[in-house]
Amino acid sequence: MEILEFLRDVLSQPALLIGIVSFIGLVALRRPAHKVMTGTLKPILGYLMLSAGAGVIVSNLDPLGKMIETGFHIAGVVPNNEAITSVAQKMLGVETMSILVVGLIFNLLIARFTKYKYVFLTGHHSFFMACLLSAVLGASGFSGTQLILVGGFILGAWSSISPAIGQHYTMQVTEGDEIAMGHFGSLGYYLSAWAGKFAGKPEDSTEKIEIPEKWGFLRDTTVSTALTMMVIYLIAAIAAGPGYVATLSGSMSPFLFALMAALQFAVGVTVVYAGVRMILGDLIPAFQGVATKIIPNAIPAVDCAVFFTYAPTAVVIGFLSSFIGGIIGMLILGALGGVLIIPGLVPHFFCGATAGIFGNATGGRRGAAFGAFINGLAITFLPALLLPVLGSLGFQNTTFGDADFGVLGILIGQAANAVGMTGVYAILAILLAVLVIPSFLKTKSNVINYYEEEK
Repeated sequence: MEILEFLRDVLSQPALLIGIVSFIGLVALRRPAHKVMTGTLKPILGYLMLSAGAGVIVSNLDPLGKMIETGFHIAGVVPNNEAITSVAQKMLGVETMSILVVGLIFNLLIARFTKYKYVFLTGHHSFFMACLLSAVLGASGFSGTQLILVGGFILGAWSSISPAIGQHYTMQVTEGDEIAMGHFGSLGYYLSAWAGKFAGKPEDSTEKIEIPEKWGFLRDTTVSTALTMMVIYLIAAIAAGPGYVATLSGSMSPFLFALMAALQFAVGVTVVYAGVRMILGDLIPAFQGVATKIIPNAIPAVDCAVFFTYAPTAVVIGFLSSFIGGIIGMLILGALGGVLIIPGLVPHFFCGATAGIFGNATGGRRGAAFGAFINGLAITFLPALLLPVLGSLGFQNTTFGDADFGVLGILIGQAANAVGMTGVYAILAILLAVLVIPSFLKTKSNVINYYEEEK
């Protein structure tokens, strides 16, 4: 039990997972000891820096969300992966950590022996998905070793397949950098990229927006993010009223509190960018050791925030557009008499920003806005449809927020409701076929091997 808990702790820490992979890659390349040390530490430190920035963002989004709920009199379910996972651990702790370990093993085996060469490095998202699978499969009648093996296979298979589905879009975002999307909001990002191409042209990129000289300071991402968020925070504070904001701000003036929270949010985004640069600077060279010596042609699948530096302006556009989509989706649910899904600012920032980046890659500034808006609708309706299949967890006032959780959870739950365990085994058979069949094809799949064509 203690060993499993230790493995769970290690595997749920992306910083350590990235460091271990970098260490193995550098040793495989027979780099000198001092380069192994620095090449291992820098990705770890970079991810910790990214996490620190994300922590600042999340902590300052929390009061903004409360001000919006109070100021505009909104009550309902707030999708939040961390919140629903913390609740689930009280009931499904052993099952979750067992699925996590088995899922990682399956992911590595798939990368080694099939054409899906993606090694999923976002450990905390693997942990969230393991939690979802333990809940949905448990509600579907699975238990014990059967639940762990089925859940572990689904986790490992989806960790390999989801980066491949949209790798051609990811390559457009990164312009050839050999990384993949390792985040379970991926279907929302790919949907955004697909929708974005109908809205605009990639050459009209958000990063080419012409700004008059007197407004040149807006080219500074930190400054433009700070100004945008200051407006949003002040509107929310005014709507909530100084009396309520004072309960959040302590002794600080309510409106000064709103301004400082907006500025700290902008600082958090800047810290994320700095961490991303440190990760990419050392992880990709080190990963060549894994790709050449251990798992031929392996590609690291990394967190969505790693993509923020490729289109910083699209980050802000994507967040705002996704949030607007979430508001409209909430109003539609209300009109239909469904459960209100309140736009969670954390998923709308991280997933919306990434959707904006992917939409920008295929449709420029219009694609960024439209694609992220579609993502906002998706991560509103999917959590609403997911609630009924979560079993006892469905009675909580929160749920999983990102697109992949909704799609997988709904598919597994509905298959089990329709034909029992047979429906879940049918999903396993489909996943196995998707993994195995390309290995027997003489022609290479453009989806799986797109990166080779770009070399």
